[in-house]
Amino acid sequence: MSGEIIGMEDMKAIYEVTDRFEIDRETISVPLEKVGAGSLTANDDGSIEIVAPASMPIKDWQPMLEDGIRELGFSLGDDGEPWD
Repeated sequence: MSGEIIGMEDMKAIYEVTDRFEIDRETISVPLEKVGAGSLTANDDGSIEIVAPASMPIKDWQPMLEDGIRELGFSLGDDGEPWD
């Protein structure tokens, strides 16, 4: 256990990415504990588990989260804009 817990800013940063893909927040699970380099898992029930990284700031991890969501087959919604 790393002991580091996500905060409100971490959740905002995660939702900043998932909202761009128009993923329903009800289908997203985010454990409270940050772990390693973070991870993204698609579950059989259609939900997604996102584990925030302990090894880097969440803002630095956002592009990796976006790439992982794309790899799961999601595409940006109508209002989605590429990262700067």
